[in-house]
Amino acid sequence: MDLPILNNHILSAIIFLPLAGAFILLFLRNETTIRYLTLLVMVFDFALAIPLICTFDRTVRGMQFVERYEWIPSLGARYYLGIDGISVLFVFLTTLIGWICVLASWRAIEKKVKEFMIALLFIQSAMLGVFSALDVLLFFISWEFVFIPMYAMIAIWGGENRVYATVKFFVYTVVGSIFMLIGVVALYKAGGTFDMPQLMVKGFPFSFQVFAFVFFFIAFAIKVPMFPFHTWLPFAHVEAPTAGSIILAAILLKMGTYGFLRFPLSMFPDASRFLATPVVILSIIAIIYGALLALSQSDMKKLVAYSSVSHMGFVTMGLFLMNKNGIEGGILQMFNHGITTGALFLCVGIIYERTHTRDLRRYGWAAKAVPFYAFFLLIFTLASMGFPGTNGFIGELLILIGAYQSHKIYLVFLITGIMLGAAYMLWMYKRISFGAGRHDEHQNEHYNEAGHGGHGEEEHAISDINFREVVAISALLIFVFWIGFQPMSFLNMMDGPVSQIISRLGGR
Repeated sequence: MDLPILNNHILSAIIFLPLAGAFILLFLRNETTIRYLTLLVMVFDFALAIPLICTFDRTVRGMQFVERYEWIPSLGARYYLGIDGISVLFVFLTTLIGWICVLASWRAIEKKVKEFMIALLFIQSAMLGVFSALDVLLFFISWEFVFIPMYAMIAIWGGENRVYATVKFFVYTVVGSIFMLIGVVALYKAGGTFDMPQLMVKGFPFSFQVFAFVFFFIAFAIKVPMFPFHTWLPFAHVEAPTAGSIILAAILLKMGTYGFLRFPLSMFPDASRFLATPVVILSIIAIIYGALLALSQSDMKKLVAYSSVSHMGFVTMGLFLMNKNGIEGGILQMFNHGITTGALFLCVGIIYERTHTRDLRRYGWAAKAVPFYAFFLLIFTLASMGFPGTNGFIGELLILIGAYQSHKIYLVFLITGIMLGAAYMLWMYKRISFGAGRHDEHQNEHYNEAGHGGHGEEEHAISDINFREVVAISALLIFVFWIGFQPMSFLNMMDGPVSQIISRLGGR
């Protein structure tokens, strides 16, 4: 497939297309036109990412689709883009999630539609910049720009406690940014460049590696979020609109673990080996603690939010097992979590639009009243549990193998986390779909409160998922089974860069 123009400028096109769309929206007033144009821009952005991933050469270990131009010559900073077998997956995932978020917001966002869609397009560009940047300063600026529209999404379109959630999110984010900025400045002073590929082969002194590791670790751990930096996440998820929750779960959390791959594991290998055990211990705490918190929730959105803390614990543990199976499993679980948990938040948003409640005690009738919705929810529930044949299975299996190769005692904690994960996901699904005698009472109560009539209306009051929602949810469903049955198509892509990381770490 010979597409020279794509090879030269495809990453810039993917990154700046959403910004161009946001600029056009400034001049539009009709809300329907705004929604359709935003969807068109996001779909076209995704269409550009398809040839990107299809033409990506899995046999090449270096960066591909490289763009490099002088930016700030006095600092040696450049507009430097490129992707390898890791970043290409998350560029693709980001463009996939983009248009799904537009569909998820089609009816959910009723006020300031133009402003919301501009924020959605703006955050899309910034996230793509994070996964494409090969200049440390460009990476940092893209990282910071991600959070401006996310603050707005929570503060303007969030729930009742959106102000508290926004403030907490802001404080944690600013603290993480300060630590990262110190790390960036120190890295530039020590390495004399912002060039990430060059910095990866510099060979810094051990004392500097430990110093820089700590600052970058805190910045990325807040974003994952790892224990004990996780407390901002449930509030942000619960108060954010559906699209905001999907972006947080599917993309923003992955920025933290992607940062681990690009900085500590690649640039500070000696410090990573030295500090791997404390990181693994924090990951184990996150796995167990997050699962126990999820098990105690009655708010379905908060349950899924705490499940993210547990699932991301698997990811960070895999990355710091320091072997090929663990790292590949961690990266695959990053992608899997984006698909599965993004879908679960979409499912929460779909049912919330119909019932205006997330209280699991108000459900129990979904299998009877909305069977297609219950079917899709079941598939993503099984995928989140790591059921064989779904995307979650192979990622968890690789992490288990990596743990066995590293320290067998880790298996005890991982298996405990998997068992707890199955418990809270099945408990949630049962409460939503198969609770006894809840449908008539609570559905009728909700519609009486809303002024929609009386008894006898409840059986038909809630509609099943519509075509727009089926399109959004089916796009994610494809990857549940694609990865579940053909994982090598994804693992082969990341093999080269993972081997390079392992080589730097001196592992196997």
